[in-house]
Amino acid sequence: MSYLVFFYLATVIAVTAVLVVLLRNPIYSALSLLVLFFHVAGLYVTLHAEFLAAVQILVYAGAILVLYLFVVMLLNLKAEDRYHNQLPVAAFLGLMALTEVILLVLHRGSPVASTEEFAVSSTGNTESIGEVLYSQYLFPFEIASLVLLVAMIGAIILAKKDLLTGPSDKDHRETAST
Repeated sequence: MSYLVFFYLATVIAVTAVLVVLLRNPIYSALSLLVLFFHVAGLYVTLHAEFLAAVQILVYAGAILVLYLFVVMLLNLKAEDRYHNQLPVAAFLGLMALTEVILLVLHRGSPVASTEEFAVSSTGNTESIGEVLYSQYLFPFEIASLVLLVAMIGAIILAKKDLLTGPSDKDHRETAST
């Protein structure tokens, strides 16, 4: 039974991840991302990590997705600026991810079979996560925070690009007509 749940969640996660990249409308992409976040939370529940599932729903599905939608609406992308030719890069990254999954499965066996090893025994979920995060994974945690900082700076620069480049053609036309 647990295999069926795992494969259902994994399939939905993979399909919605592809849809996030392939859908032309950013709102539909965000909805696919929302479905992906909920299924990742379901995957955490199957791994007995209920705290991570709750954080996944609250932070990612609640806060970050709403922030993403605000950024999409603030950028006010024109139709010709909205889409770039991303298929070669997406295919390359997907091929790399697929290769990694195949190598992991061949090296360790089924990922579902080893999930019982990670079940929290006597300590609480949150306490175990905090101990591991701030002891063994401190450097990756700091790297992730730097990546998020760079993403925020990039979003601010994209949102304020009119201020950096000067007034746009639309502003020139409006001032010329008055």
